Amino acid sequence: MDYRITHRTIYEYSEAVTVSHHAARLLPMTSATQQVSRSSLSVLPQPAVRKESRDYFGNAVCSFAIQEIHRRFEVVARSNVTVNVTTAPVLALSPPWEKVVASFRDPVSPADVAPYEFCMESPHVRLMPEYADYARTSFPQGAPLLTGACDIMRRIRSDFCYDRVATTVATPIEEVWERRRGVCQDFAHTAIACLRSLGLPARYVSGYLRTHPAPGRPRLVGADASHAWFSVFCPVNGWVDFDPTNAIMPSGEHITIAIGRDFSDVSPLSGILTGGGEHEVRVSVDVEPMG
Repeated sequence: MDYRITHRTIYEYSEAVTVSHHAARLLPMTSATQQVSRSSLSVLPQPAVRKESRDYFGNAVCSFAIQEIHRRFEVVARSNVTVNVTTAPVLALSPPWEKVVASFRDPVSPADVAPYEFCMESPHVRLMPEYADYARTSFPQGAPLLTGACDIMRRIRSDFCYDRVATTVATPIEEVWERRRGVCQDFAHTAIACLRSLGLPARYVSGYLRTHPAPGRPRLVGADASHAWFSVFCPVNGWVDFDPTNAIMPSGEHITIAIGRDFSDVSPLSGILTGGGEHEVRVSVDVEPMG
């Protein structure tokens, strides 16, 4: 499936900003299931310094500095992406989850070092006995790894309530766990915490999800949104994606932007500035199917 994606972010400040430094992770990555034919990032005011690079996880990063006084700041990312429709792996043929856990206990073989770092705590993910207890319902003795991951995805969709106003990007996972409410970012963090608490490698994925208008209604331009889900590492299949917000395995309609340990590694736009006072931010995302 081919998509044209436009992600626009506007900051307006109550006071003048004299200088600001930013890092943007807004351009899709190329992978075995996703090809990027075109991508661009425009910034206003024009940055005095700009650098394109890849971060530790391979995500595209645009670092820039605005050195003129401004009270409005706009970043627009445009991309053309092809996402392949893939066949989901046979979940029941994945190895027993205990065998996977055993391979990530010290000493870890050189072949498993890369996934191993996704077994540990990170800024937004804690390893706790209660998360492991919740996960064990999905991972009885001898259960295939991917069968268990799929089950925990569905349970989070059932046990947690989607609530746009219940959390912010700074809400700790402990609060999400207690209230059982949140958004896609929170559900991805919760699933990752449960899997890592069992000793399984799991990572955070940020991106977009194609939305479908209600029957008889036109598609609303700019009404889409950023999305998040998780991946679990399977020695047989590699990284396998699961979307706990919608209880589906991504294929064809999920566009990946970045991967990391949690949201802190993939924040779409971060930075520091001098001045500015209070600010208002507006974000619009348009995921347009092509053809």
